[in-house]
Amino acid sequence: MNVIVADIRTKFHELGVDIPAEKIDERLEKLIVKFKVPQEEAKRSVVNFFLKEYNISKDKFYGGQGETTFSKVADISEDGKWVNLKVKVVQIWENTHDSISQVGLLADETGTIKFIAWAAAEVPAVEEGRSYIFKNVVSSEWNGKMEVTLNKSSFIEEIADDIHVQSKSKGVASLVKVADISEDGIWVDLKGKIVQLWENTNESISQVGLIGDETSSIKFIKWASAEIPVDLVEGNNYLLRNAVTSEWNGKLEITLNKSSSIEEISDEIEVNTRDTVLTAAMVDIQSGSGLIKRCPQCNRSLTKGACAEHGKVDGVYDLRLKAVLDTGTITQDVLLKREVTEEISGITLEDAIAMAADALDQGVVLEAMKQKLVGKYYKVSGPRVDRYVLVESIEQESILDQKLLEELINEAEVI
Repeated sequence: MNVIVADIRTKFHELGVDIPAEKIDERLEKLIVKFKVPQEEAKRSVVNFFLKEYNISKDKFYGGQGETTFSKVADISEDGKWVNLKVKVVQIWENTHDSISQVGLLADETGTIKFIAWAAAEVPAVEEGRSYIFKNVVSSEWNGKMEVTLNKSSFIEEIADDIHVQSKSKGVASLVKVADISEDGIWVDLKGKIVQLWENTNESISQVGLIGDETSSIKFIKWASAEIPVDLVEGNNYLLRNAVTSEWNGKLEITLNKSSSIEEISDEIEVNTRDTVLTAAMVDIQSGSGLIKRCPQCNRSLTKGACAEHGKVDGVYDLRLKAVLDTGTITQDVLLKREVTEEISGITLEDAIAMAADALDQGVVLEAMKQKLVGKYYKVSGPRVDRYVLVESIEQESILDQKLLEELINEAEVI
């Protein structure tokens, strides 16, 4: 503890402030001995107390102590350490926590690391693609991975240097297969087919859905802030460059940011999916089913005549069903495209358009389909993609399974 006292006293003395050693020692001892505060945290608390008492700014105290020693990202391997970094902000993630100001990825020539800026730290916001000095940030470990956090003792300074980032960073993204994506925070190039675009009401997200190749499929997010001019279309094939892998709720996904790009390619990619066969009752047909309109540019379904990406457009009619099947033990979301919807409902797209025109209401199509389909048993098959089974074939089943009935009777007779 005497070493810490001497260090604090020396640094304040360099700024023209002479603090008696016993005053520093008294505060340190109270924090470390009485309240069991870790030494580094206790030191920070004592320094902040005297900075406030003598009206000295943190920048002057921390920034005026001679040449700053910077750590490399790859060398951060222990939690609870105070470090200085010279890095580039390679990605800012969406944040919904009030206690967090910003969260994302930093990188230097040795690797990438997650950063969290607490709102209470009151540090300036950083921007993707710009380089900064991060001083007095604290390393920590979360779920077996290192990250750095910014608190009230931290500060940020933008620099003109263009930090060269590589390894797990932009610049050396390697072409990978979906099945080989196993770690978050990695920059990758990926060739794939857009399997599905999901409806999106989040203003910070431009497009979200599933992309797949011959090995598997994975969720993708294209952030609105990325400002990538290419709109992804279901069924088309693309080369995604400088996408970043990330983990959310235990599942890996890829995100597209300002460093990413999208190129449509002529390759015809066959997506490997997990086929599912299911016999169950249709217990619900969800909103957004029946007769819908899609954006002619990106194929998204319209909401009140507007596309989330292209605004008010003249939509193109389509049919689909988003239904829920129940086996008695599990429920399963299924998605039926136009051809399968027409087959099982007996209502063609032309019929649906005529019905809506007569009633001046598209909702009549959905109600008609609910009356025809809900409560009946079906056998469906198709690939499972995320939470949906994309139905390729569907057949109505009799509720009474004669073979099962005979087996139950035989079992009863034996008993």
